Amino acid sequence: MSDIDSIMRTAPVIPVLEIEEVRQARPLAEALVSGGLRVLEVTLRTPAAIDAIREMKKVEGAIVGAGTVINNAQLDAVVDAKVEFIVSPGLTETLALAALATKVPFLPGVATASDIMRGLDLGLSHFKFFPAMASGGIPALRALTAPFGKVRFCPTGGISESMVPDWLALEAVLCVGGSWVAGKGPPDYVAIAEAARRASRLSG
Repeated sequence: MSDIDSIMRTAPVIPVLEIEEVRQARPLAEALVSGGLRVLEVTLRTPAAIDAIREMKKVEGAIVGAGTVINNAQLDAVVDAKVEFIVSPGLTETLALAALATKVPFLPGVATASDIMRGLDLGLSHFKFFPAMASGGIPALRALTAPFGKVRFCPTGGISESMVPDWLALEAVLCVGGSWVAGKGPPDYVAIAEAARRASRLSG
């Protein structure tokens, strides 16, 4: 199993996916992986999410994780589905300790210096900066990184394709989470594969 640092360095963009129908999961993963985006975050915002994770894990090369994990019951469910990483929108000691105990790579959300300090106290050094744009965007993250030189981030929330290079130009940013690669609605797998190809070539 990879660590969270290796997972975050796999590609410049992690697609954040909200999957409504399980039958869409495998072809969606195939399109994204073929385009060069192997790390896939399936959010637990739909009833189909857990089964979608199981289907996506059948795709060769895919590194499938669960997002929007907010409590221990959800944590147990995604661990049972054998996710390869876990993402939470926030950071609580209860969830963090339980996640760390599973040994599955964990990426909790932070938006403030206090959040980061709480994570550091728990032995964490990699975080999702969320919601990135609503929390002040690049100026806010640049200010936050000043006192935390070794901390690394995946900004997520309100980021468009055109913004990605500016985020990746920050030394503390290893990758960016984005929902634009595969938006809501009936998926166009050809268009998604092309969007993934563009995203996989982005750099700071």
